[in-house]
Formats: sequence, structure tokens, C-alpha cells
Amino acid sequence: MKNYIRLMRPQHYLKNALILFPLLFSGSIFNRSKLITSLFAVLAFCCAASSVYIINDIRDKEKDKLHAKKKDRPIASGKVSVKNAIIFCIILLILSYIFNYLGTSKFFDISYLFIIVYILINILYSCGLKNVPLVDIGILVLGFLIRTLYGAFVISVKVSNWLYLTIIAISFYMGLGKRRNELQKSKETRKVLQYYNKDFLNKNMYMCLALSIVFYSLWCVDPLTVVRTNNMLIWTVPFVILLCMKYSMDIESDSFGDPVDVITKDKVLLALSFIYAIFMFLIIYFS
Repeated sequence: MKNYIRLMRPQHYLKNALILFPLLFSGSIFNRSKLITSLFAVLAFCCAASSVYIINDIRDKEKDKLHAKKKDRPIASGKVSVKNAIIFCIILLILSYIFNYLGTSKFFDISYLFIIVYILINILYSCGLKNVPLVDIGILVLGFLIRTLYGAFVISVKVSNWLYLTIIAISFYMGLGKRRNELQKSKETRKVLQYYNKDFLNKNMYMCLALSIVFYSLWCVDPLTVVRTNNMLIWTVPFVILLCMKYSMDIESDSFGDPVDVITKDKVLLALSFIYAIFMFLIIYFS
């Protein structure tokens, strides 16, 4: 069972918190119906994401055997057979459908298409698009955007376009930072790294970071946001700048690269994120 859990990569479920953003930022967290729908949506996406990881591990089985760290993955190490991995993948896809149905009470609607598109683009990513420069990062960004769009659709709330742009820009920043860290360690870890260099990644990383702060600031003064927060959200901008600085400090240290690793392993960043989350909650729900 432990190997099957590892195969699902639950540590990456943190990314699915984006599905809850529309619920939280729309002030609907105390709406029982929307809360339950959003939680089922998160479960549905977790299962779908895990199925994608399994497909990727099956495809990269032989290559992973030669990698210093990836050789210990359940499929590459032989602890889980390809046949059992395929069966487990199908079970996860079925569970994804069931959870989405429980949340939406519909056998099929547009919400299912978000999950299907996510799975398809990631299969294409695994089949070769991960070796195409910029397209590889674009697919990572699209994955984050799909999560947010999906979260907004299932509970039928309107999300500011500035928030979508903020998520897109910060996702580009994180994706470029991930490639920068991989390039710093070795060009051999990914074929696509031969097309990138540190100067290019640095310039575009910080362009996207600057845009993220600008878009976030514009979201804070968006009329839709002002109505919901009594114009108090603008005071969170300095805190967001501080969070970005701390994240950038981690990236520059070359100790981290993957966004999940950065967020979960830096205790100071975790503490700052927790404080920011409390301020946001108080402003949105009690201002």
C-alpha cells in the first residue's frame, strides 16, 4: 500500500488548493453547499492528477531506472508492476469521475471537460511536449489555470480576470524557477534544458514576478474585490511582496526548485504564508 501511495505523489496535492481559491475569495466558505462541492472537486482533481503521474512513470520506466533518485520510484524499482499500475490508474480515473459527480450531481457537464483537458495535455506533455522549450513551461502554467477555472465553475462564482492573470504570471515565474534550478544542477536531467540558459531564465522569471505583483495589486482594487472586502485587501500587497522576496531567496540559493519543495520545506515561508492566509480570511469574511 505504501508504494501505491508513493505512486500517487500526494505531496503534489498542494497544487490543488487553487481549486479552493474561488470559494475562499468569493466569500463563500461558509456556504455549506459550495464548500462540499469544492471539496469533492479537490478530491476529483487529486485522483486525476495521480493518474497522470502514473502514466508518466510508466512511460519513463526505463529512463528512470538510470536516474540517481527516480530509480527508487515504485514502477522503476519494480515494487509495482506496470499491469498493476495501469489497473490502479483506471481506478483513480473512475474515482475522479465519482467525486466530480458527487460534487456537481450531474452525470456530465463542462466540469468534466476541465479534468479531461488536464489529463490530455499532461499525456501530450509526457509523450514529447516536455522536450519543447517554452511549451513545457506553458503546459505547467495551463495546469494551474485549469485548476482555478474548474474551482470557479463547479460553484458558479465569478472570478476577477486580474486574479486569473496573477495566477498565470506567478505560475510562469515558478515554472521558470523550476527549470533554473534543474539547469543549475545538471543539463542531463531534462532534454529541454539544452535550450535554456541561466540569463534567459533569470530575466523572464523576474519579469513574471513583477507582473504577478502588478496583477495582484490590480485585483485588490478591482471593483468586484473592493465590494467584497471593503477596500481592505490593498494592504496585503506589501505582504505579498515580502512572500515573493522570500520565495526568490530560496530559488536563488539553488537549494530548491520545485514549487512544492520550496513551499513545504521552508519553515519561514510556511509561517509567512500562514499569517497571510489569516489576514486574507479576516479581511474577506470580517471586514
